Amino acid sequence: MGAQQSCIIANAPSCNTFTFKLPCVLTFHPLGLYTVNAVYGDTITMPCRLEVPDGLMFGKWKYEMPNGSPVFIAFRSSTKKNVQYDDVPDYKDRLSLSENYTLSIKNARISDEKRFVCMLVTEDDVSEEPTIVKVFKQPSQPEILHQADFLETEKLQMLGECVARDSYPEGNVTWYRNGRVLQPVEEVVVINLQKIVDKSTGLFTMTSSLQYMPTKEDANAKFSCIVTYYGPSGQKTIQSDPVVFDVHYPTEKVTIQVLTQSSIIKEGDNITLKCSGNGNPPPQEFLFYIPGETEGIRSSDMYVMTDVRRNATGEYKCSLTDKSMMDSTTITVHYLDLQLTPSGEVTKQIGEALPVSCTISSSRNATVFWIKDNIRMQTSPSFSSLQYQDAGNYICETTLQEVEGLKKRKTLKLIVEGKPQIKMTKKTNTNKMSKTIVCHVEGFPKPAVQWTVTGTGSIINKTEETKYVNGKFSSKIVIAPEENVTLTCIAENQLERTVTSLNVSAISIPEYDEPDDRNDDNSEKVNDQAKLIVGIVVGLLLAALVAGVVYWLYVKKSKTASKHVDKDLGNIEENKKLEENNHKSET
Repeated sequence: MGAQQSCIIANAPSCNTFTFKLPCVLTFHPLGLYTVNAVYGDTITMPCRLEVPDGLMFGKWKYEMPNGSPVFIAFRSSTKKNVQYDDVPDYKDRLSLSENYTLSIKNARISDEKRFVCMLVTEDDVSEEPTIVKVFKQPSQPEILHQADFLETEKLQMLGECVARDSYPEGNVTWYRNGRVLQPVEEVVVINLQKIVDKSTGLFTMTSSLQYMPTKEDANAKFSCIVTYYGPSGQKTIQSDPVVFDVHYPTEKVTIQVLTQSSIIKEGDNITLKCSGNGNPPPQEFLFYIPGETEGIRSSDMYVMTDVRRNATGEYKCSLTDKSMMDSTTITVHYLDLQLTPSGEVTKQIGEALPVSCTISSSRNATVFWIKDNIRMQTSPSFSSLQYQDAGNYICETTLQEVEGLKKRKTLKLIVEGKPQIKMTKKTNTNKMSKTIVCHVEGFPKPAVQWTVTGTGSIINKTEETKYVNGKFSSKIVIAPEENVTLTCIAENQLERTVTSLNVSAISIPEYDEPDDRNDDNSEKVNDQAKLIVGIVVGLLLAALVAGVVYWLYVKKSKTASKHVDKDLGNIEENKKLEENNHKSET
Protein backbone atom coordinates (compact mmCIF):
# COMPACT_ATOMS: atom_id res chain seq x y z
CA MET A 1 0.00 0.00 0.00
CA GLY A 2 2.96 2.28 0.32
CA ALA A 3 4.22 4.23 -2.63
CA GLN A 4 7.70 3.62 -3.91
CA GLN A 5 9.97 6.02 -5.64
CA SER A 6 13.38 5.17 -7.08
CA CYS A 7 16.04 7.78 -6.60
CA ILE A 8 19.79 8.02 -6.74
CA ILE A 9 21.30 10.08 -3.98
CA ALA A 10 24.62 11.50 -5.01
CA ASN A 11 26.41 14.38 -3.44
CA ALA A 12 23.39 15.04 -1.22
CA PRO A 13 23.88 18.06 1.11
CA SER A 14 23.48 15.97 4.20
CA CYS A 15 25.33 12.97 2.89
CA ASN A 16 28.77 14.36 2.88
CA THR A 17 30.30 11.02 3.74
CA PHE A 18 28.26 8.64 1.63
CA THR A 19 27.46 8.54 -2.07
CA PHE A 20 24.92 6.01 -3.36
CA LYS A 21 25.47 4.74 -6.86
CA LEU A 22 22.70 2.14 -6.63
CA PRO A 23 19.06 3.13 -7.01
CA CYS A 24 17.14 3.57 -3.68
CA VAL A 25 13.47 3.21 -2.71
CA LEU A 26 11.76 5.79 -0.51
CA THR A 27 8.92 4.13 1.35
CA PHE A 28 5.92 6.03 2.86
CA HIS A 29 4.36 3.99 5.66
CA PRO A 30 0.62 4.10 6.13
CA LEU A 31 0.91 5.01 9.83
CA GLY A 32 -0.51 8.51 9.54
CA LEU A 33 1.12 11.78 10.65
CA TYR A 34 2.56 11.89 14.14
CA THR A 35 2.28 15.29 15.90
CA VAL A 36 4.40 16.61 18.74
CA ASN A 37 2.89 19.48 20.74
CA ALA A 38 5.52 21.71 22.31
CA VAL A 39 5.45 24.71 24.63
CA TYR A 40 7.21 27.83 23.50
CA GLY A 41 10.66 27.98 25.07
CA ASP A 42 10.69 24.33 26.13
CA THR A 43 12.56 21.43 24.46
CA ILE A 44 10.94 19.64 21.53
CA THR A 45 11.47 15.88 21.64
CA MET A 46 10.76 13.86 18.45
CA PRO A 47 11.36 10.10 18.59
CA CYS A 48 12.12 8.34 15.33
CA ARG A 49 9.12 6.11 15.01
CA LEU A 50 10.83 3.65 12.64
CA GLU A 51 12.10 0.21 13.58
CA VAL A 52 15.87 0.10 13.23
CA PRO A 53 16.51 -2.27 10.27
CA ASP A 54 19.33 -4.76 9.93
CA GLY A 55 22.28 -3.41 8.06
CA LEU A 56 21.54 0.18 9.11
CA MET A 57 24.23 2.48 7.88
CA PHE A 58 23.09 5.82 9.33
CA GLY A 59 20.12 7.89 10.33
CA LYS A 60 19.24 11.44 9.32
CA TRP A 61 16.66 14.18 10.20
CA LYS A 62 15.36 16.81 7.87
CA TYR A 63 12.51 19.29 7.70
CA GLU A 64 10.54 20.41 4.70
CA MET A 65 10.37 23.94 3.41
CA PRO A 66 6.97 25.39 2.46
CA ASN A 67 7.81 24.65 -1.18
CA GLY A 68 8.52 21.01 -0.30
CA SER A 69 12.30 21.11 -0.60
CA PRO A 70 14.14 19.30 2.20
CA VAL A 71 16.65 20.79 4.63
CA PHE A 72 18.87 18.24 6.36
CA ILE A 73 19.81 19.13 9.90
CA ALA A 74 21.30 16.07 11.70
CA PHE A 75 23.24 12.87 10.83
CA ARG A 76 24.30 9.86 12.93
CA SER A 77 26.40 6.90 11.75
CA SER A 78 25.48 3.49 13.08
CA THR A 79 29.02 2.17 12.67
CA LYS A 80 31.26 4.99 13.79
CA LYS A 81 28.70 6.32 16.33
CA ASN A 82 29.57 9.88 15.37
CA VAL A 83 26.96 12.69 15.12
CA GLN A 84 27.03 15.59 12.73
CA TYR A 85 24.75 18.63 12.61
CA ASP A 86 24.24 20.56 9.43
CA ASP A 87 25.04 24.22 9.28
CA VAL A 88 21.49 25.56 9.55
CA PRO A 89 21.48 28.94 11.34
CA ASP A 90 18.01 28.51 12.90
CA TYR A 91 19.16 25.34 14.66
CA LYS A 92 22.71 26.13 15.59
CA ASP A 93 23.50 24.80 19.08
CA ARG A 94 19.89 23.74 19.56
CA LEU A 95 19.92 20.15 18.26
CA SER A 96 20.63 16.85 19.96
CA LEU A 97 20.38 13.40 18.27
CA SER A 98 20.41 10.37 20.55
CA GLU A 99 21.55 6.83 19.79
CA ASN A 100 18.00 5.74 19.12
CA TYR A 101 17.73 8.62 16.67
CA THR A 102 15.44 10.73 18.86
CA LEU A 103 15.84 14.38 17.87
CA SER A 104 15.62 17.11 20.53
CA ILE A 105 15.37 20.82 19.78
CA LYS A 106 16.02 23.22 22.64
CA ASN A 107 14.21 26.53 23.22
CA ALA A 108 11.22 25.87 21.00
CA ARG A 109 10.26 28.71 18.68
CA ILE A 110 7.25 29.45 16.56
CA SER A 111 9.45 28.86 13.51
CA ASP A 112 9.93 25.26 14.66
CA GLU A 113 6.37 24.53 13.61
CA LYS A 114 7.30 22.34 10.63
CA ARG A 115 7.14 18.84 9.18
CA PHE A 116 10.22 16.95 10.34
CA VAL A 117 11.24 13.60 8.84
CA CYS A 118 13.33 10.82 10.36
CA MET A 119 15.34 8.79 7.76
CA LEU A 120 16.98 5.41 8.39
CA VAL A 121 19.29 4.33 5.54
CA THR A 122 20.54 0.83 4.71
CA GLU A 123 22.54 -0.31 1.74
CA ASP A 124 19.33 -1.26 -0.05
CA ASP A 125 16.68 1.08 1.30
CA VAL A 126 15.78 4.44 2.81
CA SER A 127 12.89 4.54 5.33
CA GLU A 128 11.19 7.81 6.32
CA GLU A 129 8.73 8.73 9.07
CA PRO A 130 7.36 12.31 9.27
CA THR A 131 6.52 14.16 12.53
CA ILE A 132 4.49 17.34 12.68
CA VAL A 133 5.61 19.86 15.35
CA LYS A 134 3.04 22.26 16.81
CA VAL A 135 4.23 25.07 19.16
CA PHE A 136 1.95 26.79 21.67
CA LYS A 137 2.47 29.97 23.68
CA GLN A 138 0.17 31.02 26.52
CA PRO A 139 -0.61 34.74 26.36
CA SER A 140 0.08 37.10 29.25
CA GLN A 141 -2.77 37.89 31.64
CA PRO A 142 -5.00 40.38 29.88
CA GLU A 143 -5.05 43.96 31.17
CA ILE A 144 -7.69 46.66 30.76
CA LEU A 145 -5.76 49.71 29.59
CA HIS A 146 -6.70 53.25 28.69
CA GLN A 147 -9.54 53.12 31.20
CA ALA A 148 -12.06 55.95 31.20
CA ASP A 149 -11.76 58.31 34.18
CA PHE A 150 -15.50 58.08 34.63
CA LEU A 151 -18.58 57.06 32.70
CA GLU A 152 -21.61 59.21 32.02
CA THR A 153 -25.07 57.76 31.70
CA GLU A 154 -26.83 57.93 28.32
CA LYS A 155 -23.52 58.52 26.56
CA LEU A 156 -21.60 55.99 24.40
CA GLN A 157 -17.92 56.26 25.30
CA MET A 158 -14.71 54.29 25.30
CA LEU A 159 -14.55 52.20 28.49
CA GLY A 160 -11.09 50.72 27.84
CA GLU A 161 -8.97 48.26 25.90
CA CYS A 162 -8.31 44.66 26.85
CA VAL A 163 -4.76 43.72 25.83
CA ALA A 164 -3.24 40.19 25.91
CA ARG A 165 0.32 39.82 24.60
CA ASP A 166 2.59 37.08 23.21
CA SER A 167 0.09 34.40 22.31
CA TYR A 168 0.43 31.57 19.81
CA PRO A 169 -1.70 30.75 18.12
CA GLU A 170 -3.78 33.92 18.38
CA GLY A 171 -6.53 33.95 21.01
CA ASN A 172 -9.96 35.48 21.25
CA VAL A 173 -11.13 38.22 23.69
CA THR A 174 -14.53 38.34 25.43
CA TRP A 175 -15.84 41.18 27.67
CA TYR A 176 -17.82 40.53 30.87
CA ARG A 177 -19.99 42.66 33.17
CA ASN A 178 -20.52 41.22 36.65
CA GLY A 179 -19.56 37.79 35.33
CA ARG A 180 -21.90 37.87 32.31
CA VAL A 181 -20.81 38.08 28.68
CA LEU A 182 -21.31 41.46 27.04
CA GLN A 183 -22.86 40.94 23.62
CA PRO A 184 -22.56 43.66 21.01
CA VAL A 185 -25.60 45.94 20.87
CA GLU A 186 -25.71 48.81 18.39
CA GLU A 187 -24.98 52.18 20.01
CA VAL A 188 -24.84 50.50 23.44
CA VAL A 189 -22.05 47.86 23.36
CA VAL A 190 -19.46 48.18 20.57
CA ILE A 191 -16.50 45.77 20.56
CA ASN A 192 -13.54 45.82 18.17
CA LEU A 193 -10.81 43.13 18.17
CA GLN A 194 -7.37 43.66 16.64
CA LYS A 195 -4.61 41.04 16.36
CA ILE A 196 -1.00 41.98 15.67
CA VAL A 197 1.84 39.50 15.08
CA ASP A 198 5.43 40.20 16.02
CA LYS A 199 7.45 39.34 12.92
CA SER A 200 10.57 38.55 14.90
CA THR A 201 8.90 36.08 17.26
CA GLY A 202 5.71 35.13 15.48
CA LEU A 203 3.70 35.85 18.65
CA PHE A 204 0.32 37.56 18.60
CA THR A 205 -0.97 40.52 20.63
CA MET A 206 -4.76 40.80 20.87
CA THR A 207 -6.39 44.16 21.60
CA SER A 208 -10.14 44.42 22.14
CA SER A 209 -11.70 47.86 22.67
CA LEU A 210 -15.07 48.33 24.37
CA GLN A 211 -17.38 51.28 23.81
CA TYR A 212 -20.21 51.30 26.33
CA MET A 213 -23.28 53.36 27.21
CA PRO A 214 -23.72 53.00 31.01
CA THR A 215 -26.81 53.36 33.14
CA LYS A 216 -27.17 54.22 36.85
CA GLU A 217 -27.17 50.48 37.59
CA ASP A 218 -23.59 50.26 36.33
CA ALA A 219 -22.36 51.99 39.49
CA ASN A 220 -20.14 49.46 41.28
CA ALA A 221 -20.42 47.03 38.36
CA LYS A 222 -17.30 44.93 37.72
CA PHE A 223 -15.97 44.85 34.15
CA SER A 224 -13.41 42.26 33.05
CA CYS A 225 -12.17 40.50 29.94
CA ILE A 226 -11.15 36.90 29.23
CA VAL A 227 -8.71 35.61 26.60
CA THR A 228 -9.44 32.19 25.16
CA TYR A 229 -6.38 30.42 23.68
CA TYR A 230 -5.12 26.95 22.74
CA GLY A 231 -2.40 25.08 24.56
CA PRO A 232 -0.84 21.64 24.19
CA SER A 233 -3.70 20.10 26.17
CA GLY A 234 -6.54 22.03 24.54
CA GLN A 235 -8.51 25.23 24.97
CA LYS A 236 -7.84 27.42 28.02
CA THR A 237 -8.74 30.89 29.34
CA ILE A 238 -7.09 33.68 31.30
CA GLN A 239 -9.12 36.45 33.01
CA SER A 240 -8.12 40.03 33.70
CA ASP A 241 -8.50 41.74 37.07
CA PRO A 242 -11.97 43.30 37.39
CA VAL A 243 -12.34 47.07 37.10
CA VAL A 244 -15.04 49.25 38.65
CA PHE A 245 -15.78 52.58 36.99
CA ASP A 246 -17.10 55.76 38.51
CA VAL A 247 -20.47 56.26 36.86
CA HIS A 248 -21.80 59.81 36.81
CA TYR A 249 -25.54 60.34 36.82
CA PRO A 250 -27.75 63.34 37.71
CA THR A 251 -29.54 63.85 41.03
CA GLU A 252 -33.11 62.59 40.99
CA LYS A 253 -33.99 63.01 44.69
CA VAL A 254 -33.00 65.31 47.57
CA THR A 255 -33.10 64.12 51.21
CA ILE A 256 -32.80 66.15 54.42
CA GLN A 257 -31.62 64.56 57.67
CA VAL A 258 -31.37 65.78 61.26
CA LEU A 259 -28.09 64.77 62.87
CA THR A 260 -28.12 64.91 66.68
CA GLN A 261 -26.65 62.85 69.50
CA SER A 262 -30.16 61.92 70.61
CA SER A 263 -33.35 61.30 68.68
CA ILE A 264 -35.13 63.78 71.00
CA ILE A 265 -34.01 67.40 70.85
CA LYS A 266 -34.13 69.71 73.86
CA GLU A 267 -33.23 73.31 74.48
CA GLY A 268 -29.50 73.86 74.52
CA ASP A 269 -28.75 71.07 72.05
CA ASN A 270 -26.84 71.52 68.80
CA ILE A 271 -28.57 70.48 65.57
CA THR A 272 -26.92 69.64 62.26
CA LEU A 273 -29.04 69.48 59.12
CA LYS A 274 -27.63 67.39 56.28
CA CYS A 275 -28.96 67.67 52.76
CA SER A 276 -27.96 65.10 50.15
CA GLY A 277 -28.76 64.29 46.56
CA ASN A 278 -28.67 60.81 45.06
CA GLY A 279 -26.66 61.89 42.01
CA ASN A 280 -23.03 61.06 41.33
CA PRO A 281 -21.07 63.11 41.99
CA PRO A 282 -23.42 64.38 44.72
CA PRO A 283 -24.31 68.07 44.78
CA GLN A 284 -21.94 70.18 46.90
CA GLU A 285 -24.26 73.11 47.67
CA PHE A 286 -27.89 73.39 48.72
CA LEU A 287 -30.47 75.90 49.87
CA PHE A 288 -31.71 75.47 53.45
CA TYR A 289 -35.07 76.95 54.48
CA ILE A 290 -35.36 77.80 58.20
CA PRO A 291 -38.67 78.58 59.98
CA GLY A 292 -39.20 82.32 59.98
CA GLU A 293 -36.86 82.87 57.02
CA THR A 294 -38.40 83.69 53.64
CA GLU A 295 -35.26 83.06 51.58
CA GLY A 296 -33.16 79.91 51.47
CA ILE A 297 -29.72 79.97 53.03
CA ARG A 298 -26.99 78.80 50.65
CA SER A 299 -24.66 76.34 52.32
CA SER A 300 -22.68 73.16 51.83
CA ASP A 301 -24.45 69.88 52.51
CA MET A 302 -24.32 70.68 56.27
CA TYR A 303 -26.12 73.45 58.18
CA VAL A 304 -25.40 73.72 61.92
CA MET A 305 -27.53 75.37 64.63
CA THR A 306 -26.09 75.68 68.13
CA ASP A 307 -27.81 76.08 71.51
CA VAL A 308 -31.29 75.87 70.01
CA ARG A 309 -34.34 77.32 71.78
CA ARG A 310 -38.00 76.37 71.69
CA ASN A 311 -38.66 78.84 68.88
CA ALA A 312 -36.55 76.60 66.63
CA THR A 313 -39.48 74.16 66.48
CA GLY A 314 -40.91 73.96 62.98
CA GLU A 315 -40.52 72.66 59.43
CA TYR A 316 -37.09 72.66 57.78
CA LYS A 317 -36.50 72.25 54.05
CA CYS A 318 -33.60 71.93 51.63
CA SER A 319 -33.34 71.97 47.86
CA LEU A 320 -30.82 72.13 45.05
CA THR A 321 -29.47 75.58 44.33
CA ASP A 322 -31.86 75.86 41.37
CA LYS A 323 -34.71 75.34 43.90
CA SER A 324 -35.68 72.00 42.36
CA MET A 325 -36.23 68.69 44.14
CA MET A 326 -37.04 69.80 47.69
CA ASP A 327 -37.36 67.73 50.87
CA SER A 328 -38.59 68.70 54.35
CA THR A 329 -38.60 67.51 57.96
CA THR A 330 -40.15 68.72 61.21
CA ILE A 331 -38.10 69.45 64.33
CA THR A 332 -39.54 69.73 67.84
CA VAL A 333 -37.36 71.36 70.47
CA HIS A 334 -38.51 70.25 73.92
CA TYR A 335 -38.40 72.69 76.80
CA LEU A 336 -39.07 72.73 80.54
CA ASP A 337 -39.67 75.78 82.76
CA LEU A 338 -40.02 75.80 86.55
CA GLN A 339 -41.20 78.70 88.71
CA LEU A 340 -40.93 78.37 92.51
CA THR A 341 -42.68 80.96 94.68
CA PRO A 342 -41.15 81.93 97.01
CA SER A 343 -37.57 80.86 96.29
CA GLY A 344 -34.14 81.54 97.66
CA GLU A 345 -33.79 82.27 101.39
CA VAL A 346 -37.03 83.15 103.19
CA THR A 347 -37.31 84.03 106.91
CA LYS A 348 -40.69 83.77 108.63
CA GLN A 349 -41.93 83.90 112.22
CA ILE A 350 -43.29 80.87 113.97
CA GLY A 351 -47.05 80.55 113.58
CA GLU A 352 -47.19 82.51 110.33
CA ALA A 353 -48.67 81.08 107.13
CA LEU A 354 -46.54 80.61 104.00
CA PRO A 355 -48.12 79.67 100.66
CA VAL A 356 -45.68 77.78 98.37
CA SER A 357 -46.23 77.04 94.66
CA CYS A 358 -44.11 75.23 92.06
CA THR A 359 -45.39 75.95 88.55
CA ILE A 360 -44.29 73.91 85.51
CA SER A 361 -44.42 74.82 81.82
CA SER A 362 -43.21 72.17 79.36
CA SER A 363 -43.49 70.74 75.85
CA ARG A 364 -44.90 67.46 77.18
CA ASN A 365 -45.94 65.87 80.47
CA ALA A 366 -43.49 66.50 83.30
CA THR A 367 -42.91 64.78 86.64
CA VAL A 368 -42.62 66.98 89.75
CA PHE A 369 -41.36 66.02 93.20
CA TRP A 370 -40.13 67.75 96.36
CA ILE A 371 -37.00 67.15 98.41
CA LYS A 372 -36.41 68.45 101.94
CA ASP A 373 -32.94 68.21 103.40
CA ASN A 374 -31.97 65.52 100.83
CA ILE A 375 -35.04 63.37 101.64
CA ARG A 376 -37.80 63.01 99.07
CA MET A 377 -41.18 64.21 100.31
CA GLN A 378 -44.41 62.32 99.76
CA THR A 379 -46.51 65.46 99.31
CA SER A 380 -45.97 69.07 98.37
CA PRO A 381 -45.21 71.38 101.33
CA SER A 382 -48.02 73.53 102.75
CA PHE A 383 -47.62 75.88 105.73
CA SER A 384 -50.73 77.29 107.41
CA SER A 385 -48.92 77.77 110.73
CA LEU A 386 -45.15 77.50 110.59
CA GLN A 387 -43.32 75.48 113.20
CA TYR A 388 -39.63 75.18 113.87
CA GLN A 389 -39.55 71.71 112.32
CA ASP A 390 -40.75 73.24 109.04
CA ALA A 391 -37.43 75.02 108.59
CA GLY A 392 -35.01 73.48 106.10
CA ASN A 393 -33.81 73.37 102.49
CA TYR A 394 -36.62 72.59 100.03
CA ILE A 395 -36.06 71.63 96.39
CA CYS A 396 -38.75 71.48 93.73
CA GLU A 397 -37.44 69.31 90.88
CA THR A 398 -39.09 68.37 87.60
CA THR A 399 -38.11 66.14 84.69
CA LEU A 400 -39.58 65.83 81.22
CA GLN A 401 -40.77 62.34 80.42
CA GLU A 402 -38.77 60.52 77.71
CA VAL A 403 -36.39 63.45 77.30
CA GLU A 404 -33.08 62.44 78.77
CA GLY A 405 -31.13 65.15 80.53
CA LEU A 406 -33.93 67.73 80.61
CA LYS A 407 -34.67 68.58 84.24
CA LYS A 408 -34.98 71.74 86.31
CA ARG A 409 -34.82 72.45 90.03
CA LYS A 410 -35.17 75.45 92.30
CA THR A 411 -34.58 75.77 96.01
CA LEU A 412 -36.25 77.41 98.98
CA LYS A 413 -34.28 77.87 102.16
CA LEU A 414 -36.92 78.37 104.85
CA ILE A 415 -35.89 79.89 108.17
CA VAL A 416 -38.50 79.90 110.97
CA GLU A 417 -37.66 82.42 113.69
CA GLY A 418 -39.23 82.75 117.12
CA LYS A 419 -38.71 84.59 120.42
CA PRO A 420 -37.46 82.44 123.27
CA GLN A 421 -40.19 80.57 125.18
CA ILE A 422 -39.36 79.10 128.61
CA LYS A 423 -40.94 76.48 130.80
CA MET A 424 -39.28 75.41 134.05
CA THR A 425 -39.82 72.09 135.82
CA LYS A 426 -38.42 70.52 138.98
CA LYS A 427 -38.15 66.97 140.19
CA THR A 428 -36.90 65.32 143.35
CA ASN A 429 -34.49 62.59 142.38
CA THR A 430 -35.13 59.04 143.47
CA ASN A 431 -32.33 59.12 146.06
CA LYS A 432 -34.15 62.02 147.82
CA MET A 433 -30.75 63.69 148.14
CA SER A 434 -31.05 66.16 145.21
CA LYS A 435 -33.41 67.84 142.86
CA THR A 436 -33.23 68.35 139.09
CA ILE A 437 -34.35 71.69 137.74
CA VAL A 438 -34.98 71.85 133.96
CA CYS A 439 -35.39 74.94 131.78
CA HIS A 440 -37.23 73.94 128.58
CA VAL A 441 -36.45 76.47 125.83
CA GLU A 442 -37.92 77.07 122.39
CA GLY A 443 -36.77 79.67 119.87
CA PHE A 444 -34.74 80.41 116.76
CA PRO A 445 -32.00 81.43 116.39
CA LYS A 446 -30.95 79.17 119.24
CA PRO A 447 -31.22 81.12 122.48
CA ALA A 448 -28.34 81.34 124.89
CA VAL A 449 -29.36 80.11 128.39
CA GLN A 450 -28.12 81.43 131.74
CA TRP A 451 -29.02 80.30 135.28
CA THR A 452 -28.96 82.68 138.26
CA VAL A 453 -29.96 82.61 141.92
CA THR A 454 -32.60 85.23 142.67
CA GLY A 455 -31.60 87.65 145.33
CA THR A 456 -27.86 87.16 145.15
CA GLY A 457 -27.50 87.29 141.35
CA SER A 458 -25.06 84.38 141.48
CA ILE A 459 -24.54 82.67 138.07
CA ILE A 460 -24.73 78.91 137.92
CA ASN A 461 -22.20 77.62 135.36
CA LYS A 462 -22.46 73.88 135.88
CA THR A 463 -25.32 73.04 133.52
CA GLU A 464 -26.16 70.31 131.06
CA GLU A 465 -27.93 70.90 127.71
CA THR A 466 -29.77 68.52 125.40
CA LYS A 467 -29.41 68.55 121.62
CA TYR A 468 -31.01 71.47 119.79
CA VAL A 469 -33.69 69.94 117.55
CA ASN A 470 -36.50 71.72 115.70
CA GLY A 471 -35.99 74.89 117.71
CA LYS A 472 -36.16 73.14 121.11
CA PHE A 473 -33.65 72.09 123.74
CA SER A 474 -33.36 71.85 127.55
CA SER A 475 -30.87 73.10 130.11
CA LYS A 476 -30.78 71.44 133.53
CA ILE A 477 -29.04 71.71 136.88
CA VAL A 478 -28.98 69.40 139.90
CA ILE A 479 -29.06 70.95 143.42
CA ALA A 480 -29.54 69.85 147.05
CA PRO A 481 -30.72 73.08 148.80
CA GLU A 482 -30.74 73.21 152.57
CA GLU A 483 -33.09 76.18 152.42
CA ASN A 484 -35.82 77.31 150.03
CA VAL A 485 -34.40 79.06 146.97
CA THR A 486 -35.62 80.87 143.83
CA LEU A 487 -33.85 80.03 140.55
CA THR A 488 -34.03 82.13 137.38
CA CYS A 489 -33.60 80.83 133.77
CA ILE A 490 -32.73 83.47 131.18
CA ALA A 491 -33.04 82.63 127.40
CA GLU A 492 -31.92 85.21 124.86
CA ASN A 493 -31.54 85.36 121.08
CA GLN A 494 -31.47 88.17 118.50
CA LEU A 495 -35.22 88.66 118.84
CA GLU A 496 -35.81 88.91 122.60
CA ARG A 497 -34.67 88.16 126.13
CA THR A 498 -37.01 85.98 128.21
CA VAL A 499 -36.74 85.45 131.98
CA THR A 500 -38.57 82.89 134.14
CA SER A 501 -38.10 82.05 137.84
CA LEU A 502 -38.96 78.96 139.86
CA ASN A 503 -39.12 78.50 143.64
CA VAL A 504 -37.46 75.35 144.92
CA SER A 505 -38.03 74.09 148.48
CA ALA A 506 -35.32 72.73 150.69
CA ILE A 507 -34.52 69.09 150.13
CA SER A 508 -35.94 68.24 153.58
CA ILE A 509 -39.38 69.63 152.81
CA PRO A 510 -41.79 67.33 150.99
CA GLU A 511 -43.32 68.83 147.84
CA TYR A 512 -44.96 67.77 144.59
CA ASP A 513 -42.51 66.55 141.98
CA GLU A 514 -43.31 67.53 138.39
CA PRO A 515 -42.69 65.07 135.56
CA ASP A 516 -39.97 65.63 132.96
CA ASP A 517 -40.68 67.68 129.90
CA ARG A 518 -43.04 66.17 127.39
CA ASN A 519 -42.13 65.34 123.87
CA ASP A 520 -42.28 67.80 120.97
CA ASP A 521 -45.96 67.11 120.40
CA ASN A 522 -46.82 67.74 124.16
CA SER A 523 -48.35 64.26 124.39
CA GLU A 524 -48.13 61.94 127.41
CA LYS A 525 -48.57 58.28 127.98
CA VAL A 526 -51.63 57.05 129.88
CA ASN A 527 -49.58 55.70 132.78
CA ASP A 528 -47.88 59.08 133.33
CA GLN A 529 -51.28 60.82 133.46
CA ALA A 530 -52.53 58.44 136.12
CA LYS A 531 -49.46 59.00 138.27
CA LEU A 532 -49.86 62.76 137.96
CA ILE A 533 -53.50 62.63 139.19
CA VAL A 534 -52.59 60.52 142.21
CA GLY A 535 -49.74 62.87 143.06
CA ILE A 536 -52.00 65.93 142.93
CA VAL A 537 -54.54 64.34 145.32
CA VAL A 538 -51.88 63.30 147.82
CA GLY A 539 -50.25 66.72 147.62
CA LEU A 540 -53.48 68.53 148.38
CA LEU A 541 -54.10 66.42 151.49
CA LEU A 542 -50.60 67.03 152.79
CA ALA A 543 -50.82 70.71 152.04
CA ALA A 544 -54.03 71.05 154.13
CA LEU A 545 -52.35 69.44 157.16
CA VAL A 546 -49.11 71.38 157.17
CA ALA A 547 -50.12 74.65 155.50
CA GLY A 548 -49.48 76.74 158.54
CA VAL A 549 -46.17 75.15 159.39
CA VAL A 550 -44.85 75.33 155.81
CA TYR A 551 -45.81 78.99 155.41
CA TRP A 552 -44.08 79.98 158.64
CA LEU A 553 -40.92 78.09 157.67
CA TYR A 554 -40.88 79.56 154.21
CA VAL A 555 -41.10 83.17 155.45
CA LYS A 556 -38.41 82.61 158.03
CA LYS A 557 -35.89 80.87 155.76
CA SER A 558 -36.33 82.52 152.36
CA LYS A 559 -34.02 85.39 153.33
CA THR A 560 -31.09 83.13 154.13
CA ALA A 561 -31.52 80.41 151.50
CA SER A 562 -29.29 81.93 148.87
CA LYS A 563 -26.09 81.45 150.83
CA HIS A 564 -26.77 77.72 151.09
CA VAL A 565 -27.42 77.22 147.34
CA ASP A 566 -23.88 78.01 146.27
CA LYS A 567 -22.57 75.47 148.73
CA ASP A 568 -24.94 72.74 147.46
CA LEU A 569 -24.16 73.21 143.74
CA GLY A 570 -20.97 71.13 144.13
CA ASN A 571 -23.18 68.00 144.32
CA ILE A 572 -25.25 68.73 141.15
CA GLU A 573 -26.09 65.62 139.03
CA GLU A 574 -29.78 65.99 138.00
CA ASN A 575 -32.86 68.23 138.77
CA LYS A 576 -36.64 68.78 138.51
CA LYS A 577 -40.07 69.69 140.07
CA LEU A 578 -40.40 71.90 143.19
CA GLU A 579 -42.30 75.04 142.29
CA GLU A 580 -45.75 73.48 142.08
CA ASN A 581 -45.63 72.08 145.69
CA ASN A 582 -44.48 75.45 147.06
CA HIS A 583 -47.36 77.26 145.37
CA LYS A 584 -49.83 74.77 146.75
CA SER A 585 -48.31 75.04 150.23
CA GLU A 586 -48.63 78.81 150.09
CA THR A 587 -52.26 78.45 149.12
